[in-house]
Amino acid sequence: MSNYARFLRIPEQSFFLLGLRGVGKSTWAEGAFPDASRLDLLDQRLYQDLLADPSLFAQSLGRLAPGTWVVVDEVQRLPALLNEVHRLIETRRLRFALLGSSARKLRAAGVNLLAGRALLRTMFPLTASELGDDFELERVLRYGSLPLVWTSAAPREVLEAWVLLYLQEEIRAEAAARNLPGFARFLPVAALMNGQAVNVSGIARDAGVARTTVQGYLEILEDTLLVHRLPAYESRLRVRERRAPKLYWVDPGIVRAVKRRFAEPAAEERGALIESWVLTTLRTYAGHRELFDSLSFWASHQRKSEVDFLLQRGDELLGVEVKATDRYHTGLLKGLRLLDALPGVARRILVYTGDRLFRSADGIEIWPARHFAERVADGSLWP
Repeated sequence: MSNYARFLRIPEQSFFLLGLRGVGKSTWAEGAFPDASRLDLLDQRLYQDLLADPSLFAQSLGRLAPGTWVVVDEVQRLPALLNEVHRLIETRRLRFALLGSSARKLRAAGVNLLAGRALLRTMFPLTASELGDDFELERVLRYGSLPLVWTSAAPREVLEAWVLLYLQEEIRAEAAARNLPGFARFLPVAALMNGQAVNVSGIARDAGVARTTVQGYLEILEDTLLVHRLPAYESRLRVRERRAPKLYWVDPGIVRAVKRRFAEPAAEERGALIESWVLTTLRTYAGHRELFDSLSFWASHQRKSEVDFLLQRGDELLGVEVKATDRYHTGLLKGLRLLDALPGVARRILVYTGDRLFRSADGIEIWPARHFAERVADGSLWP
C-alpha cells in the first residue's frame, strides 16, 4: 500500500493490532513478519471453513515450532478463534499478530481471556515523521493521511469509497447498528461535532434517532477507531462542574468525506481539523514515548477559556494549545497563561501553522506544527 516506514515496534509476545481499514496493518505485518504463517479471514472460503469448524485453525498450524509467528488478519470476523489462539499460546508457545478493525466483537468474545497473553497495539494514520519530506500539513487537513488515500492519485474518490465501504461492511457487521439508515443520518451529524463537546441530545434531534441510540452509535465509532472522546481535566483541588467530553475524529480526510467536503478546508473547519491531527499524533506515540499517564482538555469556568490538550505524567502537567493560524499575537496565549495557576505545570506550548520558533516573555513556547510533531515523535516533548 505504501513504502513509508511505520512507527510500530514488534512486541516479543502475541499482540492485537487494531486500526482503521486502509491504515496499513496488513502491509506492515507483511514486512515485519516475512516468514510468518498467515490466515486472512477476508478469504471467504477460509472464513466459511473455520466458521463451520474452528478446530481446523489449530490443525493448519500443527507443524509450527514453538516461538513461530502467526498473522491472523481481520480477526474480528471470527472472534471464536480467540479460544484456539489462547490454547495455542499456552500449549504450543506460538506467537500471534492478530489484526483487526473493530474492538467491539473482540472485547465481547474474549480479549479479557487473553489479558496478559496478548498486548494491545493501535495503528493510526501516517504521521509527519513517517511521511518525512512528503509531509504537507495542508494536504493532511484536506485529505487526511490514511496510506490508502495518501498514495492515491484520486484521494477524493478513495475517501468516498472508504466511507461507503465503512457503512456497508463495518457497520452492518455490528449488531448494535441494525438501523443502518439511522446510522447513516447520524454519521454526518457526528462529523459536524468534530472538536466540540459531545451533545447527545442535540445529535439525536438532528439525526432523528433516540438519545439512547446515539449513545450506542458513539460507542460504535469509538470501537471501530474512528473517533476519540477526550475527557475534561478534573482537578482534585476544587469542586467544578462536570463537562462533557470532546469528540475528535482520528483523520481529517475521513471526517471531511463524511460531511462530503473535499475542497480546501474553510476557515471554520481548520481549527478542529488541526486539533484532530495533533491528538492523533499524541496518541500514536503515547505508549512508546511515555508521553502521558492521562490526556484531557482543560477549561476555566470563571474565565471562559480552554486549553486544547493537557498531558499529565506523574505530578507534572504539560499544556498544548492549537491554533490554525500562521500569524502570532499575544491573544493566542490566553488559555495557556491561565493554565499556569495549576500546580505542576512543566511546559506550555502553543502550536500554530506559522514557521517561527520562539518563546514568549512569560515562558510559553511557540512551536510550528511540524516542529511539534517532530518533538512528539523523538520523545522530547517534555522539558
